[in-house]
Amino acid sequence: MESKLGIDFTKVGKARTYAKKIALDVQNFVKEHATTSTERTICRLLGIDGINNEGIPLPNVLVDHLKENNALSQGTAYYIGNAMIETGMSPQEIAVSVSQGSINIARLKLNSPEDIREKLSSTVDTTVERIKNNRQTRSNFIKEIGEGKKPYLYVIVATGNIYEDVVQAQAAARQGADVIAVIRSTGQSLLDYVPYGATTEGFGGTFATQENFKIMRKALDEVAHETGKYVRLCNYCSGLCMPEIAAMGALERLDVMLNDALYGILFRDINMKRTIIDQFFSRVINGFAGVIINTGEDNYLTTADAYEEAHTVLTSQFINEQLALAAGIKPEQMGLGHAFEMDPTIENGFLYELAQAQMAREIFPDAPLKYMPPTKFMTGNIFNGYIQDTLFNIISIWTKQGIQLLGMLTEAIHTPFMSDRYLAIENAQYIFNNLKNIGDEVTFKDGGIIQTRAGAVLDRSVELLEKIEKEGLFNSLEKGVFANVKRPINGGKGGDGVFEKGKYYFNPFIEKMLKEGL
Repeated sequence: MESKLGIDFTKVGKARTYAKKIALDVQNFVKEHATTSTERTICRLLGIDGINNEGIPLPNVLVDHLKENNALSQGTAYYIGNAMIETGMSPQEIAVSVSQGSINIARLKLNSPEDIREKLSSTVDTTVERIKNNRQTRSNFIKEIGEGKKPYLYVIVATGNIYEDVVQAQAAARQGADVIAVIRSTGQSLLDYVPYGATTEGFGGTFATQENFKIMRKALDEVAHETGKYVRLCNYCSGLCMPEIAAMGALERLDVMLNDALYGILFRDINMKRTIIDQFFSRVINGFAGVIINTGEDNYLTTADAYEEAHTVLTSQFINEQLALAAGIKPEQMGLGHAFEMDPTIENGFLYELAQAQMAREIFPDAPLKYMPPTKFMTGNIFNGYIQDTLFNIISIWTKQGIQLLGMLTEAIHTPFMSDRYLAIENAQYIFNNLKNIGDEVTFKDGGIIQTRAGAVLDRSVELLEKIEKEGLFNSLEKGVFANVKRPINGGKGGDGVFEKGKYYFNPFIEKMLKEGL
């Protein structure tokens, strides 16, 4: 792509070199450690599901069992595979027996690591094949009936009741939405377990459960046949159960996942070591499942000034790109995030927003960039809000964004009504149609406001990446490099779930998914 911004791509190359070193340093830490949530994910992928008599998910029961027996360092795959050899039971039967107290899998005779791997292989293959089939089903679906044009029109539902969500999601799809995101219940990211079954009592959103995923997937497939286009389902793969939700999404054919450890560190105070480890496994799963991940850089601008801190968004995008590549995520699955969040009273603010969006497009040409709407400066004046959303939509089509989370004129007033979504979709469709090729027709003035702004943001990003590369990502996060939020390295929630891998530790799903995903 020829740069309309006059971007110096030697600087972009330098930025990527720094980001790659940052990611490598992080991956060196990840390779030596695992977490309780990673182990619960392995349980789920081995077919363990359900709850015990006290309502505790069986993956939690089994992982806690190993932790109590000081055996977790070798990993759940090692002990489950060994128990399968010794008892002849399936992983599900083993988990039930552990829950009932009739077996202690940490005290069984141990077999060779080679025999344990071999015993697990058919179960691992079955799960991997199911995910591959889901990926193929999505591809066949899109070939058969088609899908919406980019930018995908992305809207949210958040009633708390999965059955009411279905009604609203199908209505949004009929109105023209291409992606439906089911917002999670407030605080779910801080739960160290995944709720079980269909739920109807979420607050500010609906609990992410495998049954809820299944219900919504079925509903969107039904409406897809009615509307004549595939509708993508999105949920939130972050928080203390990040890889578990990725696994459930892969098993139930979700298409898009918000998947960013930095978001959890900065805005949910989750221990940075815990969530960086979890992010790797979750992204391996999402990459293999053909899921588009969305990153959370847009959130930085809710606590930091969008004009002054724009370079931190670009910096984070560079780092997220490299961390995603390490997990097998292809560029066309990287929904790198950014947002239209500058104070609308800034003179020439539209030009600065345009520079930022065009810069992201040129630097990450294959990524389906996720563009977020104005929220910080929405006042409740629905007329002004509608104008802000219109300007946001103009920049999106101009700079060829990939995923457009539509702004609502009632932002800052209430959760959107179905009529609010209709107006948002109508607005975007009007703008996208009338300005479809504006980006191909308009060039920017050499040395003008837009080019100068983009160059300045890139320069500051390179400087920041160099600093982070020297200090390391963990130390930089501790100093508040992103969003003006400081988090201690050993603080935050979930740190007690991190452990060093033992001599015989292995994760068969990471091994197989990375190998087959090449």
